[in-house]
Amino acid sequence: MSTESFTTQVQTTSHAIRDVLRWLKLSESALGNASDRLNAINIFPVADGDTGSNMYATISASRAALMARVESLSDDQQATMTVGDCLGVAGRAALDHAHGNSGTLIAVIINAMAPPLDGATRLSAPLFLAGLQRARTAAWAALSDPQEGTMLSVLEAATQAAQTGLQELNYAEEDRRHSRKTLEVVVNSVVEAAWRSAVETEHQLHELTEAHVVDAGGMGLLLVLDALRASVRGQRLDPDILDSLNGFHPQYPHVHQDMDVEEGFEVMCSLELTPLDAATLRFGLDEIGDSVIMSPMTMSEDQAGTVRWRLHVHVPESEQALDLIRRVGEPENLTITALHEIDDEHCHTHDNHQH
Repeated sequence: MSTESFTTQVQTTSHAIRDVLRWLKLSESALGNASDRLNAINIFPVADGDTGSNMYATISASRAALMARVESLSDDQQATMTVGDCLGVAGRAALDHAHGNSGTLIAVIINAMAPPLDGATRLSAPLFLAGLQRARTAAWAALSDPQEGTMLSVLEAATQAAQTGLQELNYAEEDRRHSRKTLEVVVNSVVEAAWRSAVETEHQLHELTEAHVVDAGGMGLLLVLDALRASVRGQRLDPDILDSLNGFHPQYPHVHQDMDVEEGFEVMCSLELTPLDAATLRFGLDEIGDSVIMSPMTMSEDQAGTVRWRLHVHVPESEQALDLIRRVGEPENLTITALHEIDDEHCHTHDNHQH
């Protein structure tokens, strides 16, 4: 789809709202169109074939939440919204309604980019770098067992590319550093670096090397970054960006179908926690499960000293996790799914969303 066809649907004078909504809508389209292939090569950390569907559902929730917020505001209120405000609404909704490992991690990334962009009416290259740097820190902190060869590696490459691009402009006048042209150049460099990193993931994780595929989550992040490039340039998405990545073409089998899915359950929820309770809960979940992701949805504490968190874990028995969770807080937006059910669902549907 073209960016023009989407912008006509957004009746607002706010550049920030239009820009962020366009990025999210293009991300939603890209992930929807590629979700079947991302599912097909999703083998790490669990071969459950749901990465594409999870990232698509998470981004869809974030876009819908921002759209709903915009529609609830007056013209004057819309005019005061910044890029940080928009990403904050989208990021919190993405976390609160995140699906799976990959969906939770992309939600962490979007939510973490918001604070550095607070007050900004337009995105610029220096602000984009600040957002990526904060997202990188948040993503690594959210995971109890971070691994190279995943979305983290692609995010690292993207951040380094943005930093290198701006370092080359260290002595340029401030207007040039913050110009739209500089943003276009830096974002393009970021996408190219993310693509190279996605290719390399095949050789960074043993499971991917054995299966001859790249990391599905890394591919998903690449699509989201390409959507940003298209949004910034006012162009269409690159239809060929994934073509040369191992595992993308339809003739590749659904690799995850030939792999055993571990017995157990995926537990996800949101809850209010003090810093001590959050640390205690993470320790307990690490003891009984894996694929632990915990990320704060906001940085400001309420009067009780608590912050809202999003939690994801794989455990042998769901009651074990629920017992730990309920010792420190009351779970909201709780989902419990048997891991083999996730795999079965995506094996049989292969729903390739078209938008």
